[in-house]
Amino acid sequence: MKILMTSCEAVPFSKSGGLADVAGALPAALIEKGQDAVIITPAYNTKLSDAGEVVCVFDVPMFDRLEHVVVTRKTVGKTPYFFINHPVFGDRLGIYGDTSFTPYADNAERFSLYCKAALVFCEKTGWKPDVIHSHDWTAGLVPLFMRDLDESFFEKPFFKGVKTVFTIHNLAYQGIFPRYNYLLSGSKPYAEAFWDGRLNMMAAGLLSHDFITTVSPTYSREIQTAEQGCGLDCILRDRRDVLAGIVNGIDTDEWNPASDPAIDSHFSSDDIGGKARVKAAVQSAFGLPVAADVPLFAMISRLASQKGFDALLENLEKMLREIRLQFVIIGTGDKAIERALLDLDAKYDNLSVNILFSNKAAHQVEAGADFFLMPSRYEPCGLNQLYSLRYGTLPIVRRTGGLADTVVDIDEDPEHGTGLVFDALSGNEIHSKVWRATEIYKSASFSEIVRRAMKQDFSWGASADKYISIYKRLTGM
Repeated sequence: MKILMTSCEAVPFSKSGGLADVAGALPAALIEKGQDAVIITPAYNTKLSDAGEVVCVFDVPMFDRLEHVVVTRKTVGKTPYFFINHPVFGDRLGIYGDTSFTPYADNAERFSLYCKAALVFCEKTGWKPDVIHSHDWTAGLVPLFMRDLDESFFEKPFFKGVKTVFTIHNLAYQGIFPRYNYLLSGSKPYAEAFWDGRLNMMAAGLLSHDFITTVSPTYSREIQTAEQGCGLDCILRDRRDVLAGIVNGIDTDEWNPASDPAIDSHFSSDDIGGKARVKAAVQSAFGLPVAADVPLFAMISRLASQKGFDALLENLEKMLREIRLQFVIIGTGDKAIERALLDLDAKYDNLSVNILFSNKAAHQVEAGADFFLMPSRYEPCGLNQLYSLRYGTLPIVRRTGGLADTVVDIDEDPEHGTGLVFDALSGNEIHSKVWRATEIYKSASFSEIVRRAMKQDFSWGASADKYISIYKRLTGM
């Protein structure tokens, strides 16, 4: 089966969040299952000479002009990556904006061009996919542009029979723009493109694709409610028969404590001795006292209220003062949260706050910490709790989205528990679970729980099988 992945970011070439990890890993997992999967994505901040082998060159019709596009190719492992090369991607600092808080004013046009170019690429090369699998709002217009292209060449509609799947990674980010932005794409004004009087690329994706998935079963139910539906819950309820939640996998080669190049001491569920040495190295590297008997808590996250930092700050100082523990926090985000954390860092030697984004540091801290805290308001899937389980770092999570689907509470199910789960998002509840974690750390069963966590299987194999089942259901193959 031929599967085209359309995603505006994909590791190892571009990343702003978990979407990139999924977009890079899922095609590889599908290829391992015998599928013919490729991914097409923009080439960001890249000179054409560095973008790989040139595959084809063509013009994409927009509203009042033709945009010249070069498609290049690189292969990672067995996965073919195709890149849309154009100045609106290559001449910019970032994916969505120069910073996370300053989106580019022409994003609607940029990602409309990307969607159209991905389809024209298929036409120009004659590579007709059986399924186009689009990821998040930036690829939401793909079926509408497919329809427009086929109606323009109605005698030989290239995309006739091609099925489409749309994956929601975070419903809160929708790609909402004035209506005229859609007209700038040069496509017919299909009704599905507009929601509440404006262009809404997420809503377009939900309304126009043949099947919808999201990144955990719990999140698929949550987004059908007014509380977490972000104004689109009515669409999702109407289309619930073609909506499924599939938990993301992780790249178990990249995230492998037995071979991770970011850490100097390796370990496994059969021999966890190296984890203590990594912990000591992390404590030293991040300015914390080296102490094997003090539990080390970690957070690697965007610093935002969605991630529960406002609730954490209600009681973080109390925890630092009253509980024998250490905290290391890595991330960037809301400036007020950054300042509040840095103020506490200056007061307490058992807190290390690091305003940075570093993949190497993430690997080191995941490997060296004893517990990983994720008090999210909502979390479509979450990957850090999966990395944590892989590294024997017990997750402490709020019962929402993918966190609820992947972490088993130790107190609710002592024989199968892999972490701690709580319901209410409050400083007191976080304090309670952190204190409980320190008690577990001192218990005789702690090492057993660590080994159990490390044996959990969240590789991409099972998730890929579920996607293949959906593709077969749509295509009849």
